[in-house]
Amino acid sequence: MELMRSPSQGSLFPSPDCKASTSNANSTLKLVHKHGPCSPLFNGPHPISAEDIARAKWIRSKLSGTNSADNLKDSAVSIQAKYGPGGGSYLVTIGLGTPKKDLTLLFDTGSALTWTQSPASCLAIRKPSQSLTPLSPRPMPISLALLHLALSFLLALVTNLAAAIRHAFTNHEQWRAIHGFAGLLGLARNRISLLEQSATKYGRLFSYCLPPLISSTGYLTFGKGNGRSTSVRFTPISTVSQSSIFYGINIIGISVGGKPLPIPSTVFSNAGTIIDSGTTITQLPPTAYSALRSAFRQAMSKYNMSAPASPFDTCYDLSGSTMVTTPVITFSFNGPIAVDLDPSGVLFPVNPSKMCLAFESSPTDSDLSIYGNIQQRSYEVVYDVAGGRIGFGAKGCS
Repeated sequence: MELMRSPSQGSLFPSPDCKASTSNANSTLKLVHKHGPCSPLFNGPHPISAEDIARAKWIRSKLSGTNSADNLKDSAVSIQAKYGPGGGSYLVTIGLGTPKKDLTLLFDTGSALTWTQSPASCLAIRKPSQSLTPLSPRPMPISLALLHLALSFLLALVTNLAAAIRHAFTNHEQWRAIHGFAGLLGLARNRISLLEQSATKYGRLFSYCLPPLISSTGYLTFGKGNGRSTSVRFTPISTVSQSSIFYGINIIGISVGGKPLPIPSTVFSNAGTIIDSGTTITQLPPTAYSALRSAFRQAMSKYNMSAPASPFDTCYDLSGSTMVTTPVITFSFNGPIAVDLDPSGVLFPVNPSKMCLAFESSPTDSDLSIYGNIQQRSYEVVYDVAGGRIGFGAKGCS
């Protein structure tokens, strides 16, 4: 069992240039970080911001039933631009229409509806200060079998137009501004999601790999493919009691440097945990986070701590260091399976000489935990929804 790792400091800090990752040869779509140099939206380094906080609040409001989008009136909704969408989200580029037009979409496992700003879509997306108004659907050819947008919208409209619109805006209250990308690729558990619309072709199965650095590319694959990592181990999908749209997973323990933390099992079972592609930092119950932080600080005692850098409270001054030795952090999930986080999922580089423990505390022990995308880095994450399980395969991309 590996207890400590010593990555070079430079290997944890992204390059200013885009670098292609080694990845699944059968991948369908290239995945890039929204704020990385591989992204068409890249305009320099982008710190973790209010976007990520807003997303976590949106998820919890969705589960608590306090989402203000439930108060929709008629068929129009006014949304004010307060936060940019997606936090540390990832993008894919798809071809839509004939002749094919490339569109950059946010990839999101926490949203059901797939939508674009294309005039052919069933929703007109106007400026953030204006309202979103449903339009009559227009027939449109789709060049990529993956995107059954027309079918998705048609099903929603035929079954219940009002419910479909309410669902769309409830799921997207956190996407309060459109900043350069064309829409959303929704892969949540819901009958109107692309996952369900493409079930016949892809068997309700998809996988992705988020690269260790935002300056590299990852991939998003639909169906089984032939290049899946042989190291994939599965944990059952659980249903969060308040909402079946999110992918629930059961954390049963955390270890630091091979030593299990003294966290009561009820800390994780009380409110549950979801895995989310759009939340950047994993948020743990205060009891669990305090135990993790204490063990990590003890293991890192030879390094000088520096001032906190919101949202992080455990940071280190690594100036002058070429290597940094960190304890391996292991998450144990129901199965049981153990996932040793990649070094990029342990330390977050604030700047070339300052790095912080890449976790934060949720407001209370009764709040839902969120397993964020930083902790998923380098793993092939397999969503076998038909089989009711999620898998993690080490070294899925680099």
